[in-house]
Amino acid sequence: MKIEGSKILVLGGYGLVGTAVCRELLVDRASEIQIHSLRLEEAESARDELAPEAGDTLVSVSAGDIFGLDHEADRRERISSQLRQLANEDLDTFLLYRLLGESRPDVVIDCVNTATAIAYQDIYPSAERLWEQIGTGAVDEETAEDLLEALYVPRLIRHIQVLYRSLTDCGASVYMKVGTSGTGGMGLNVPYTHSEEKPSRMLLSKSAMAGAHSMLLFLMARTPGAPIIKEIKPAAAIAWKSIEHGPIWRKGQPIRLVEAEPAEIGPTFSTHDPTAGRETDEVLETVFIDTGENGLFSLEEFALLTTARQMEFVTPEEIARYLIFEIEGGNTGHDIVNSLDKAVLGPTYRAGLMRHWALERMTELEAEGETRSVAFEMLGPPHNTKLLFEAHLLREAFGTMAAVRDAHPEEVVARLNRLVNERARLANEIAAIGIPLLLADGRLLRGPKVIVPGDCEDREVTPELVEKWCAAGWVDLRLANCERWVQRFRRIHEEISGIPETDTSSRYLRDARFWKEQGPVQPGKIVGWILSVEEEGARVKR
Repeated sequence: MKIEGSKILVLGGYGLVGTAVCRELLVDRASEIQIHSLRLEEAESARDELAPEAGDTLVSVSAGDIFGLDHEADRRERISSQLRQLANEDLDTFLLYRLLGESRPDVVIDCVNTATAIAYQDIYPSAERLWEQIGTGAVDEETAEDLLEALYVPRLIRHIQVLYRSLTDCGASVYMKVGTSGTGGMGLNVPYTHSEEKPSRMLLSKSAMAGAHSMLLFLMARTPGAPIIKEIKPAAAIAWKSIEHGPIWRKGQPIRLVEAEPAEIGPTFSTHDPTAGRETDEVLETVFIDTGENGLFSLEEFALLTTARQMEFVTPEEIARYLIFEIEGGNTGHDIVNSLDKAVLGPTYRAGLMRHWALERMTELEAEGETRSVAFEMLGPPHNTKLLFEAHLLREAFGTMAAVRDAHPEEVVARLNRLVNERARLANEIAAIGIPLLLADGRLLRGPKVIVPGDCEDREVTPELVEKWCAAGWVDLRLANCERWVQRFRRIHEEISGIPETDTSSRYLRDARFWKEQGPVQPGKIVGWILSVEEEGARVKR
């Protein structure tokens, strides 16, 4: 798509890459650039810096934690928001969802270091403290909360869930991510850590999140209805923003000079000892290179980091140019999502040939054993198993799709309920799998264990819960569901009828020959159609 005339939301627009991206967008005359940063003063600073180059482009600002809630929340609410099942009504509580909903950008460029943000808390010390407390039998509530709040995977998954809904609901066309390798392109021998471990578990955690993030974006790119998803993942240090001589700041505080005197080590040692040396008011000043989020490096540190066979470096301007080129339809060869798409091994011709033989042999064995092989609830979820069994019951009661299609829903109800009453083994095999059967009169036919609902003990039953459980995994033999099946078969027939009899091309996947309406109902094919068409769960890449 064209940048010119488009509205672009730049997440992390204050950072090193974000600022370079905004400058490129100004050159390409975007209609509006919205700079989003964690803190409002950062976004405003970036806007002011870009103002002389803005021209006709509107530069707006916003701020807040894109991984958090849209309001002040206590610790327990923050933890719960990451761990509980995401409901539609929860979406509006997340800042990212509200941000995109209000902004309505054409393109989102994400320059936030997501892996670092997700894994910013070191999970290992809190896990070790909790483990020690479990050993003593006295678990401290705060320690347990420390561990829950530091869990990486739930935070990343929740971010992706909210991001996906945010992008689709706001109508964005492109999502462009600047990712990270987590080690600056180096391997497990990376010598740049802040701990005694080599490699650092903390650093590897960030790399693990960076890889997991890329795979989740890969899945999002394969989701029907999602915007175009791309990621450029620099595998080198990114530098630089400025080179200056001045005061040195570290973690938001100036480094002050100290007056220290030699002393005996002593029997004990502490990393923080106010008596060891007097801190003065003088701030350390020297030459530094500002590498943005990675901080200030000295001349020699920068020389070390960027020398041959260390991290070396890439400039933010190069990354920005690659991003813009990819957004406008170019192929840089650096899009991770496209690279994964090309590298993964998909379905094969040989497997397609052998599928026919496998199904043929299973059908032969089914006939020889005089049994039906329908579902074992190992494929999951129970919803799929329920659909397969319902289609199977329709096959046993009516034989063909045409017969079901031509039947009145009340007739379908009567036949199915009579079938499970007269052929007890048929119903009992379904119940043995853990799938209950809800009869038309409201009675439930079930075994000692059921799969839906999970982990339920003496729960109060309401009509709403019954409907929820039927949708999730109960064979439903009531009128409304039988009407649904009749309508499905009629819709399939309409699809077949819409194909000209003279069209023998490869255009249509599911034609009359595929369905064989006058032949026996084929549960696997039918449920495959339901998942792909009715529930929009089709694979888009083959």
